[in-house]
Amino acid sequence: MDDDQLAAALDGARRGEEQAMVVLFRAYQPQLLRYLRARAGAAAEDLAADTWLALAKALRTIEGGPDELRAWLFSVARRKVVDHYRAEGRRPKTVVLDAGVEHASTDDVEGMALSTLGTQAAVRLLVEGLPPEQAEVVLLRVLGDLSVEQVAQIMGKRPGTVRVLQHRALRRLARTTSRGLTTQRLPG
Repeated sequence: MDDDQLAAALDGARRGEEQAMVVLFRAYQPQLLRYLRARAGAAAEDLAADTWLALAKALRTIEGGPDELRAWLFSVARRKVVDHYRAEGRRPKTVVLDAGVEHASTDDVEGMALSTLGTQAAVRLLVEGLPPEQAEVVLLRVLGDLSVEQVAQIMGKRPGTVRVLQHRALRRLARTTSRGLTTQRLPG
């Protein structure tokens, strides 16, 4: 779905058109759910529902177009994850995503790492092998398809810090990938 169609759906949803809200849900729910599954596992569906309820309440006050709406949704989803773990009194556990997760390339290192690994293996390495902040940045950038500036705002960091975290994460992922390939090529 292109930006013009999403913008029209957003305008319709602000006017209370039910079908327009369905269009927005279908456009953003898959990305949102993949992100929430990576951060909260089994609680993802409930957290996604809470995020959409928050949108329904705040829709008329959200300014901007489709990109700003996506950033708003992921910002709320991230806060819902934090609240979820606070309520449970434990730290987030990492989980493996579904095998059908799609990805969006954001730079050469990421493209190399994701093309070398299968998507499932890359996401597993991201969630299990990176420090939490680095994993969060890459998940928001790749699964959320958010800009550096949007991720910086969501995480309360400067854009330069987000770029550094992403660069370090992707280099670490690339190193892990190349070590794995070297190990696979050695005679057993």
